[in-house]
Parts: sequence; C-alpha cells; structure tokens
Amino acid sequence: MSKPLADRIALVTGASRGIGLATAIALARAGAHVVATGRTVGGLEELDDAIKAVGGTATLVPLEMRDYEGIARLAAALHERYQRLDILIGNAAVGGPNSPLGHVEPKVWDEVMAVNVTANWQLIVHFDPLLRASDAGRVVFLSSGSAANARAYRGPYAASKAALEVMGRTYAAETVTTPVRVNLFAPGPTRTRMRAAVAPGEDPMTLPTAEEVAETIVPLCLSDFQETGKIYDFRAGKLHAFRAPG
Repeated sequence: MSKPLADRIALVTGASRGIGLATAIALARAGAHVVATGRTVGGLEELDDAIKAVGGTATLVPLEMRDYEGIARLAAALHERYQRLDILIGNAAVGGPNSPLGHVEPKVWDEVMAVNVTANWQLIVHFDPLLRASDAGRVVFLSSGSAANARAYRGPYAASKAALEVMGRTYAAETVTTPVRVNLFAPGPTRTRMRAAVAPGEDPMTLPTAEEVAETIVPLCLSDFQETGKIYDFRAGKLHAFRAPG
C-alpha cells in the first residue's frame, strides 16, 4: 500500500500522550520517520511500541520544552543526520490554571508562556534552516478556539494560544516564497488528559478521540498541500484565512 509520507522526517513535540501521541502514530502509519519528543520516558516507550505495531519507525527524544538548549541540540543532531526536516508538529503545551488573571502566580504565567509560545519560537529559530532545506517543509502548530474566544478564568492559556497563532501566521508570511508551508490547527475539546484537567465536569465520551483529531492533521503535512497561514478548525472541518474575534 502506498504511503504518502514515505521517506519524510517528522518532528512531533509533546508526543508522549494525547493528540501528540496520536499524531505521531498517524504520521508513522503514513510512512514518516517520527522524531518524538516528550517529558515522560515511559510514554515515549509506549509510543515507540505503537509505532512499531503500525510498521513505522521512530527516534525518541526525552525533552522538556523549556530546555531551549536541548531544542538547539536536537536541531543540530537532525542536521547532522538528515540535513533537513520535512514536517514539524508543534503540539507540546500546558493548560495552565483555572484562575482569575489577578490571582495567577507569576511563575505559573511564565511556565505557560515558556512552553506554549517561547518554545515554539525556539523551534522556528532552530529548525527553520532544516525546513527550508526540505523540498516541501510543512509546519503545523496546535492552537485552540480559546485564542479568539476569551473565557473567564482561562486567561494564560488563551493568551498563549493567541500569541502562537500570530507567530505562526507571521512565520507563514515570512516563508511564503519558499517550499515551507505553515498552518495552525485548532482541535477543539478532545478526549485527553489535559482537557479532563481543565474541564473536570465534562463527559469525555461526548468528545472526539485524539486519534480522530490526528487523522485530520496528516493531510496538512503532505507535500501537495499548498495552503499556508491558515487555521484549520477541526469542529468546523474547514480552513480559515483568519479567525474573526468571537
């Protein structure tokens, strides 16, 4: 059976659980060699077993996304081994507190911004040359509907995703004349551990699974996908040039 991502190198951050894990498996099933980062070694090992089960291959990289020097080392290692990166999935994130803005501890605010925004900027800084070296570099940053739909008590997370969207669309504009295509993906409420933590009263069985969501990320990574600077809304099933304030 033909695999549309055969011989492609894909980096997935936050791949040890949730949407990141499901996306890594989906990319591997489509033929990509997956470089998977995550904080939990056990989770990465389980991912490796799952990828082998679908006939794929992976390189496991235990990495805390606030370890910016570690991100730089990973980029150097991939440059030495492959001289390019074909797919970058910026998935790793923290949900932050359910709290009024005035009650958020500075260290908690800094953690949310460090992981959800600055780490993704570091990915751009260090992997941009490798993405440009690909004949079809594809970047997908995981965003959220909260970026344009501010709700009480979810300020740090919403602010971080709004910043990520602007950063992603800026990077898309800066690479529009290159083979690189940069898009954002808003999965909406999904049956994950992070969602359960921020919405404990919600029935998880009413939500789509991470596997269902991941299957719609794969098409954004294909070489023939030419859209850039767009936001894919999983619930609406549509690409949007921009999301109007809501």
